[in-house]
Amino acid sequence: MAADDEHDGDEEFGDEFGESASEMTATSIEVTGLSLYTHHGVSDAEQEIGQRLVFDLRFDVGACDATVTDRVEDTVDYGRVCEFVSLVAQRRSYRTLEALCTEVAGQLLDEFDTREVWVKATKPEPPIALAVESVSVEVWQSAAER
Repeated sequence: MAADDEHDGDEEFGDEFGESASEMTATSIEVTGLSLYTHHGVSDAEQEIGQRLVFDLRFDVGACDATVTDRVEDTVDYGRVCEFVSLVAQRRSYRTLEALCTEVAGQLLDEFDTREVWVKATKPEPPIALAVESVSVEVWQSAAER
């Protein structure tokens, strides 16, 4: 058997070990730099005027059938994720990024088939008295701990 023929397809390779290839492949999905105009902040002015927030998201989906099927229906559709985060982030105002990130993470776990989710919100050029490029808050939630 030629070296190229040794593992003729992921499914057969997985079956040699009693598992499918998707069960052997841990998968994470990341969305980086989702920029949204929102109305969050400590001050009333921040909430009224609004500002840009940048979201970074990561999902631990564990064994992902799309690694074998190549079908978007078998994974977390990151296009839908972006639309969903936009809706959640613009639905209401929060004073803290901590509360916003926690709400987004919880809603993502409820809506999408994922084991864990990380949500990071970055506020570029925050309205504070010192020169700061950005501030960020990151939260992590696990479906098992909910």
